[in-house]
Amino acid sequence: MARNNNSHHQDNSTNTATPGGPVVALSKKTLPTAKTVDTQSVLKRLQSELMALMMSGNSGISAFPEEDNIFHWKGTITGSKDTVFEGTEYKLSLSFPSDYPFKPPKVKFETSCFHPNFDMHGNICLDILQDKWSSAYDVRTVLLSIQSLLGEPNTSSPLNAQAASLWGNQEGIFLINGFSIFFFL
Repeated sequence: MARNNNSHHQDNSTNTATPGGPVVALSKKTLPTAKTVDTQSVLKRLQSELMALMMSGNSGISAFPEEDNIFHWKGTITGSKDTVFEGTEYKLSLSFPSDYPFKPPKVKFETSCFHPNFDMHGNICLDILQDKWSSAYDVRTVLLSIQSLLGEPNTSSPLNAQAASLWGNQEGIFLINGFSIFFFL
């Protein structure tokens, strides 16, 4: 085994010769994995998503970075027309991991919402925020999906079983200060 010592520049590689074969340089540097994301590309992606969201004109959804931290956003969604949540505004927090968009953001309700797919702590049961995440999704897609789920809950996979059982048997719902009040006739 021969070591390459070049006095003009430092090299962290080792040259090895195989019997009867060529000299092969082995680098001691680690090679990046396929899904390694550098902070700069995550920043660019989030800035791009912020601009796209602001320009989209989608009514009933918005999100902006918290102060100077682009990895933590505050969002709002408004209940869709012709749903029991119509016109009610809900506040959300979004936290982006350092390997975004390969991992989904953590999204939680900050406003209380009695709903089959949201728990009392603000957690959200939505497949695209878990095992069905794709790097093709963006903040806009996430907010629209939550807004859609708000009006059309998935009662077959509830996070709040009590809300799911009431939702399936509802005869009437009132909204009082952002809280759904179920009643039976």
